[in-house]
Amino acid sequence: MSDDSTSLDLLENLRTLLARLAPGDRLPSSRELIEQHRVSPVTVSRVIAQLAAEGAVVTKPGSGTYVASRAKDRGPAPDTGWQTIALSDRSIDTGPVTDELGPVPNGAILLDGGYLHRTLQPTRALSSALARAARRPDAWDRTSANGLTPLRAVFAANSNGVTPDDVLITAGGQSALSMALRAIVAPGSPVLVESPTYPGALAAARAAGLRPVPVPMDANGVRPDLLAEAFAMTGARAFYCQPTFHNPTGRVLSQERRGQVVEVARAAGAFVIEDDFARLLGHGGPVPRPLVEDDRDGTVVYVTSLTKPAAPSLRIGAIIARGPVMERLRAVRRVDDFFVARPMQEAALELVSSPAWDRHLRALSAALRERCTQLTAAVTRQCPDWDLGHPPAGGLHLWIELPAGADAVSVSRSARDNNVAVSYGNRYFAAETPTACLRLAFAAATDTPELLEGARRLGSLARHGGIVG
Repeated sequence: MSDDSTSLDLLENLRTLLARLAPGDRLPSSRELIEQHRVSPVTVSRVIAQLAAEGAVVTKPGSGTYVASRAKDRGPAPDTGWQTIALSDRSIDTGPVTDELGPVPNGAILLDGGYLHRTLQPTRALSSALARAARRPDAWDRTSANGLTPLRAVFAANSNGVTPDDVLITAGGQSALSMALRAIVAPGSPVLVESPTYPGALAAARAAGLRPVPVPMDANGVRPDLLAEAFAMTGARAFYCQPTFHNPTGRVLSQERRGQVVEVARAAGAFVIEDDFARLLGHGGPVPRPLVEDDRDGTVVYVTSLTKPAAPSLRIGAIIARGPVMERLRAVRRVDDFFVARPMQEAALELVSSPAWDRHLRALSAALRERCTQLTAAVTRQCPDWDLGHPPAGGLHLWIELPAGADAVSVSRSARDNNVAVSYGNRYFAAETPTACLRLAFAAATDTPELLEGARRLGSLARHGGIVG
């Protein structure tokens, strides 16, 4: 937090300085900025890089940093109106992954988001892994479309009966999900999803020209009887699900239903796309086996990632599939991006092969359990009318049903006005009328005291009528 505050202070000071200077004027040197503002060289470099990205300054190696020309000095704005006609009515629906309330204010308590706070990330282990990977003589060579064999072996080892040949390395879980949907389902076709579900899946499906069709869940996960009806009524050829620590509800598909779901899909001649993003985010209890382990006919296409348990920018994931669908997936990979950057694959392999990785996962499990317990107790105490259901045994979120008459978007807006960011539940529903729900993250905040303060502010809103739309 202190590094972020220092960067923001320097950024504001330099913007004030830029307003007084003319285009082409030279800014103070990095050494002068360090001495004048008492900041580190890293902070100066970061702030200058941000100003350059914004187009406010121009850096000239060996010479210095200069004020960029103003917009009015760059000639008339380009006329891009012709693009509206050329693009026709095609569009990418980013609604499910776009917050209609806008950016989160600086300094707000983050009870939103799907990644670990920096204090929970294995930062030192990541840095060491990346340094070791960069020293490899072949680090910058091309790799196969499938990915590094040793890294594929790591993912294969996590699922019984899976071999490295069944694994395709991807640039994170979202990329894997997008590839799987496009490889399996034809444009214009339906794809079945749990209700509620992960907004990124809805966005990826719609971007591929697919029509998400919701299938209801209960406390034990998706209902197999309704899943069978949905397959019969729609003719869908794929069902996307998160059987373990579901996002957003945190539910786990019951042991009895796990086999039933696969059998229902197999009978319909369809695939199950199993998103197992949270397998390494358990809170210390037993974690059920993935569906793919008990699948022998290639019904299950399995998607996983190292991003959630490590850090947002470790964009390494994997797809496990068998049969012709794997050939289709490899074809998608070849036309999309050829292969995932080798240095990142090497760094991921170094990370998960080190003793530090196991230590991190144990520490993370304990930290998530503590945060989940503390936030659950605080929200229950501060907001007694909010229904938290059964606390999750894994994952990063609490799923809360608001009292009758509440509007989730209005609650989220009121919370943000009080510097608490929460996620409204509307965007987790594919087509049905959304239940008034909130998703509260317990891994994105700085620490437990910040979580408790966030719950206190939400309780104040609830007590003063801030939950009614």
